[in-house]
Amino acid sequence: MGRGQDLSSSGRDSKKGERVGGGGNVRFRSINSDLSLPLSQGLSCHLWDGDVLCLPGSLVSAPGPVLVPTRLQTELVLRCHEETDCDLCVRVAVHLAVHGYWEDPEDEEKFRRAADPELEEPRNASLQAHIVLSFQAYPTAHCVLLEVQVPAALVQPGQSVGSIVFDCFEAALGAEVQIWSYTQPRYQKELNLTQQLPALPWLNVSADGEDVRLVLDVSEEQRFGLSLYWNQDQGPIKPWWHSNLTGPQTITLNHTDLVPCLCIQVWPLEPDSVRTSICPFREDPRAHRNLWRAARLQLLPSRGWRLDAPCSLPAEATLCWQALDGGPCLPLVPPLPRENVTVNKVLEFPLRKGHPNVCVQVSTWEKLQMQECLWADSLGPLKDDMLLVETRGPQDNGSLCALEPSGCTPLLSRASTRAARLGEQLLQDVQSGQCLQLWDSDLGALWACPMDKYIHQRWALVWLACLLLAAVLFLLLLLKMNPVKGWLRLLKENIRAGAASRSRAALLLYSADDASFERLVGALASALCQLPLRVAVDLWSRRDLSAQGALAWFHAQRRQTLQEGGVVVLLFSPGAVALCREWLQDATSAPRAHGPHDAFAASLSCVLPDFLQGRAPGRYVGAYFDKLLPADAVPALFRSVPVFSLPSQLPDFLGILQGPTAPRSRRLAERAEQVSRALQPALDSCFRPPGALGTGRGMGPEAGVRT
Repeated sequence: MGRGQDLSSSGRDSKKGERVGGGGNVRFRSINSDLSLPLSQGLSCHLWDGDVLCLPGSLVSAPGPVLVPTRLQTELVLRCHEETDCDLCVRVAVHLAVHGYWEDPEDEEKFRRAADPELEEPRNASLQAHIVLSFQAYPTAHCVLLEVQVPAALVQPGQSVGSIVFDCFEAALGAEVQIWSYTQPRYQKELNLTQQLPALPWLNVSADGEDVRLVLDVSEEQRFGLSLYWNQDQGPIKPWWHSNLTGPQTITLNHTDLVPCLCIQVWPLEPDSVRTSICPFREDPRAHRNLWRAARLQLLPSRGWRLDAPCSLPAEATLCWQALDGGPCLPLVPPLPRENVTVNKVLEFPLRKGHPNVCVQVSTWEKLQMQECLWADSLGPLKDDMLLVETRGPQDNGSLCALEPSGCTPLLSRASTRAARLGEQLLQDVQSGQCLQLWDSDLGALWACPMDKYIHQRWALVWLACLLLAAVLFLLLLLKMNPVKGWLRLLKENIRAGAASRSRAALLLYSADDASFERLVGALASALCQLPLRVAVDLWSRRDLSAQGALAWFHAQRRQTLQEGGVVVLLFSPGAVALCREWLQDATSAPRAHGPHDAFAASLSCVLPDFLQGRAPGRYVGAYFDKLLPADAVPALFRSVPVFSLPSQLPDFLGILQGPTAPRSRRLAERAEQVSRALQPALDSCFRPPGALGTGRGMGPEAGVRT
């Protein structure tokens, strides 16, 4: 590596010197200073020939005052070899200043004395620095080394001493350039600057109806190369079309060929010519739609899959379970994790064995984009198997539930689903090894259990029931008409009376903000039981909550309530609204911890999907207390179901809870009055103003300081 010749300037006169080397010229200029210095003292600079390695190195402490770059400026210029032969260049100005102080005053005194012009033999004391300029513009990169000296008379800590101008770095039109500057050794964080150069003026992209036109306006004798390629983030550039052309050209692209990563590269057919690239379709909605149409999801034996697409896709992939009787594919998240999609690469899911009912879903944050069931060709069609999810605790205490459209049903529950009816048999099948284990980890396992033998038993019962029904109908025909009519009338009345006597189920979910609010919820639940309603609330199930956990308890209660035609009541309070917002927003901090009995916090993982997927109407109802929460505080997502203010809207609230068996308006008003009277003591305690006697804690906007 060689060194260029000296370049110098005389103080404030800013005389310029040049040296061609390392791909450019160096110019520098001084700036005005408050110091009174002789004009003979000036700056000097050396340009090292050739490029240097772009290795900033680690930060080191300055031994004293050092010369460092403080600011970068750029300017676009043309370097013309002839009148019509010009190249685009980026001129870079680096402003310099003195940073740091002398650690030892004696060193500073020696430095000053060496630069004293009154000495008989003054020495040329100066401050020296090696400045690196790094220039990157895809696909090229350059680094040059500048050796700068500052006279001692200009060395004042914190003061600017001038600037150096590198003239210049060659670049292509339309390119994005990045410039760094730092010292060697590096005394501070490197400066950086990014600049987008203007696009090639003779390349124009315009719309032609549904199609796109590329208009290249050059002279008739100009020869140039044109390339269309897919600029993939995950992998190398993939060429699509290339041609050498002459003169002005207009090229038409079909709108179905547009994808976000489709780029255009143009360059003159000359030696060492600079290529210009633009990617004009990154934000085009048509291009994004075409990208998903062109994507292909391939499933590979035995547990592999691959998503083929011309461009990268911001999507996630999950496994789901597709039942034989149709319906939505049920996600297996958790326990299995989501995977970010890498296009054109074979990926594997952590399954021990394949199953035809296991499918891959590829989705964005907006919607599901595509789904394919695994290995259908090699493993055959879908099977009527039941997928069991095993959850393992920290002390080897596990539980099994069956994945169904209504949720994960515990095997030993009283629900009316097929999995609950066959819970003991399925548990025996797992223990006897008749089920296929698909996945296993420390957190749990997945089992696929055949249901064929239970289907045969079910059809036998159906045929037996049909025969019994036919026999009953035959006997009815033998009876006289009048007795038959009287018997039917009596049967109808008994059915109505039985329906009226059966109470509807209601599950209350709330956030345990404080003790006074829990007492208010308990009073409401007790009052609703007198309507009659069968009310489930975690206040009355502390032992089950401790044994099962809040999430498992909520799953079981929600499934039983909905299967029996009941309704889930969401009681909104300030704490409940805050929890909902934590789930709905992308919070950068970790969610706050919740108590072991907080069923509301545990239930949000299942309640929110019902609202987001439109399954909430008819299943849920919302309520809040008048003085505790303003009407507009309830998140908009939950207003897809009726939301009532209590106690002012108690009649309408009770009518929704009792459903088809609700009494007439007069009777309903009487029941609402009873509930309101039952709530009043708890409401008074909950909203007690500041300073009131008693041990209850106030709530609501007017609540005072808690003691």
